[in-house]
Amino acid sequence: MNVQDTLSVQVKEAVKSIFNVEPETVEFQPTRKDFEGDITLVVFPMLRQIKTSPVKLGEAIGAYLVENNKEIKKYNVVQGFLNIVLDDQYYLDFFRNMKDNPDFGKNSKDGESIMVEYSSPNTNKPLHLGHIRNVLLGYSVSEILKAAGKEVYKTQIINDRGIHICKSMLAWQRFGNGETPDSSGLKGDKLVGNYYVKFDKAYKEEVSYLVAQGKSEEEAKAEAPILKDAQEMLRKWEAGDAEVVKLWKTMNQWVYDGFEETYDKLGVDFDKNYYESNTYLLGKDVVAEGLEKGIFYRKDDGSVWIDLTDEGLDEKIVLRSDGTAVYMTQDIGTAIQRVQDFHINGMVYTVGNEQDYHFKVLFLILKKLGYEWAENLYHLSYGMVDLPSGKMKSREGTVVDADDLVEEMVKTAGEISEELGKLDGYSKEEKEELYRVIGLGALKYYILKVDPRKRILFNPEESVDFQGNTGPFIQYTYARIQSILRKAEFDYSEAITDYTLNEKEKELIKQLQLYPETVMLAADNHSPALVANYTYDLVKEFNSFYQNVTILGTEDETEKKFRVQLSKAVGDVIKSSFSLLGILVPERM
Repeated sequence: MNVQDTLSVQVKEAVKSIFNVEPETVEFQPTRKDFEGDITLVVFPMLRQIKTSPVKLGEAIGAYLVENNKEIKKYNVVQGFLNIVLDDQYYLDFFRNMKDNPDFGKNSKDGESIMVEYSSPNTNKPLHLGHIRNVLLGYSVSEILKAAGKEVYKTQIINDRGIHICKSMLAWQRFGNGETPDSSGLKGDKLVGNYYVKFDKAYKEEVSYLVAQGKSEEEAKAEAPILKDAQEMLRKWEAGDAEVVKLWKTMNQWVYDGFEETYDKLGVDFDKNYYESNTYLLGKDVVAEGLEKGIFYRKDDGSVWIDLTDEGLDEKIVLRSDGTAVYMTQDIGTAIQRVQDFHINGMVYTVGNEQDYHFKVLFLILKKLGYEWAENLYHLSYGMVDLPSGKMKSREGTVVDADDLVEEMVKTAGEISEELGKLDGYSKEEKEELYRVIGLGALKYYILKVDPRKRILFNPEESVDFQGNTGPFIQYTYARIQSILRKAEFDYSEAITDYTLNEKEKELIKQLQLYPETVMLAADNHSPALVANYTYDLVKEFNSFYQNVTILGTEDETEKKFRVQLSKAVGDVIKSSFSLLGILVPERM
């Protein structure tokens, strides 16, 4: 139980004892900087039940708390606010319990198991900046949910079928001359993506030619020979044509290998991959069951729908008139399959906010079908990532490739580090590894510190700044702490029980206290931004402590040991919180 919970119980006891009233609410807030106190009770809401002045009520409660709680040192009342000063022993007891706890900030297992879906790319192009936000969010939320006590399974559904895949395949047949990743030296996903762009270029040329021949633009787009050939290839794939299926497997494997390389660079992983080529027929049997139960209905043309107008949505098709599935059907079937595969209690879908409506409908359908776990489905909806140069377009080849961005970040981190002259005595290999840690840390932190629902304007150079709310600034503070620990050539591990805290030490411990609560809040809100910004606040507090107190230079041995212990605890929490964001911390910078 934290101090707020303990005090809440005691405030209720005080009011009951003094005024014979059970307060409806007990409201706390942090004490304002210009008043003495560690936590403040807001007295005003209680005045609805107790007829007295706010100052008298505050004084009465304060006196009761001091008399009945040895951890409360004193109090003061300012208008309707009771500022409570906690005894140093309270903070020392907390610090002694947390400093050597490797699981500080993490909850014990609560029996719930959740699947988090993220990435879920198409196999016709490499991963780009938009995918990076998706991947980083999904991975981080997975790690935060684990820390909150959940059993987590990470997954993606790879969109490996459809007309867009056939466009890349057809372009490779037409223009590839047998080119492979090995012969070209290109990653497989980039190679295949190049042919997707070539298809689009050839298609536009054919459309322009047909328009010049007198066709309308709409007719030309529908009748372009290269598009018709791609559609025919899709029909052959669906019919199991051996030659088409063989090419499809070959080119998809090129892409899978390329994706794995990118995921490895980003430091993310998956417990299971689902493939649309295996799932696209799922859900049809569920639609048949839903028809029997009256959840779905059939129109005159044979198509099957659900009417959600009473829930503020609209009518939604779940099966076409020719019996083929739509994406909604597949998603219904895939969700059910995943629960059967992993016996999970819920799912998190990391998908852009353009799909908000789709997931409202999906979740509502699954609830209507009677699945209890449908109550625990969550759409981790996120905004787009923009660059100063504008929007990205895959077909035109103007996307910001994920691999290129990572390498650019590493390069920028190297250039800035060299300018700052912080790397004396490093070998070439050590420098390169450090640049990678800083560059990736900058990229991940810049994206994850923003609330997922907000759109981001990503500025690579701004993200690698060693000052301000950035990954490198926090990494540098961690490295500074490790330097202190290396210089502390004495045993500082003994528990310190009798010690008078100064204000900077107390503020730092208060910030450490917030870590477990922040992790749980981030899990509840599926928001890595809460962890990121907590870590920045902790680092700011540490740097204020570092600049205002003497750590290794103090003559008092107890003081020296305590301050080194406190520095180490801060470093441990930075490392822990950054691991939840998928970010590494360097021992030296």
